[in-house]
Amino acid sequence: MQTSAFAAPSSAEPLAPWTFERRAVGPHDVQIKITHCGVCHSDIHATTGDWGANNYPFVPGHEIVGVVSRVGAHVTRYKVGDVAAIGCIVDSCRACEPCAEGEEQLCEKGMTGTYSGIEKETGRPTYGGYSKAIVVNENYVLSVPKALDPSRAAPLLCAGITTYSPLRHWKVGPGQKVGVVGLGGLGHMGVKFAKALGAHVVVFTTSPGKVQAALDLGAHEVVVSSDPAQMKAHKNSFHFILNTVSAPLDLDPYAQLLRRNGVMTLVGAPGEPHTGPNVFTLLMGRRSIAGSPIGGIAETQEMLDFCAEHGIAADIELIPIQAINEAWRRVEKGDIRYRFVIDMSTLAEA
Repeated sequence: MQTSAFAAPSSAEPLAPWTFERRAVGPHDVQIKITHCGVCHSDIHATTGDWGANNYPFVPGHEIVGVVSRVGAHVTRYKVGDVAAIGCIVDSCRACEPCAEGEEQLCEKGMTGTYSGIEKETGRPTYGGYSKAIVVNENYVLSVPKALDPSRAAPLLCAGITTYSPLRHWKVGPGQKVGVVGLGGLGHMGVKFAKALGAHVVVFTTSPGKVQAALDLGAHEVVVSSDPAQMKAHKNSFHFILNTVSAPLDLDPYAQLLRRNGVMTLVGAPGEPHTGPNVFTLLMGRRSIAGSPIGGIAETQEMLDFCAEHGIAADIELIPIQAINEAWRRVEKGDIRYRFVIDMSTLAEA
């Protein structure tokens, strides 16, 4: 199937129109006409080669929402006309322990990414959602609840599940004090989820200008992290801290804020390593530093259903595909509140 897209011809060139061939729909495949695709900072890192070499032309995009346009003969979960989604995973080994337990993101043989992967069916590179259509095995397709606006649901497929998964894994809930470090695409979702789970939510930001924005999102308190007095006031008090920052920072001041047995989980991916924490900060409180990627397919569906139940969605700026290169420049400058989403109707058919 000929499919139009925007692709990077190389790691150093801007995205431009491109046409390529999607695989034919197999017996267990779902074909989706893409209506919206979120713009993730990971798209930029992957395209420019920050996280390793890639095949070019390169089509990014792993926050995909659309309408089912065709299904294979043995597909049972979806029908033509359903609103469906694809996140960061389009396949995995399906046999290892993590896959068997619904944690495909931790597949021992490596999950197949929506981009930067290799299709088992064809041996060709996987191409992402900055395109008109996609074909994926039904086991890796998600159902979008009717209560969700498709445009605002798109970022949930990465930013949403990246923040929801650790909150669920570490059982965040009522009676807990939870910190969210950073108020960007990930952080703003973390605030919404932590509040909906019943926690007392404190946002940490280096920008005094973001204090009101954090409160508007539902934070109970906001700490300007560059103010030592504000940081000291919260020492030894947090059950859990979700650190969403994707730039290198000193982890020790945040680790000191954890109470006994507290956990700080890192979900941002800086280009250079963080520093700290001091080992004694961890020892003298049995504190932990952890990491968490996205969630598996079942947990991502749970997250979408949770969002529909609680009225949660990403705060977005909707753009035409022709504005993507400028949008990327703005993402790199932090000039977005809080996610770009591409209106894929602006992309011409192949």
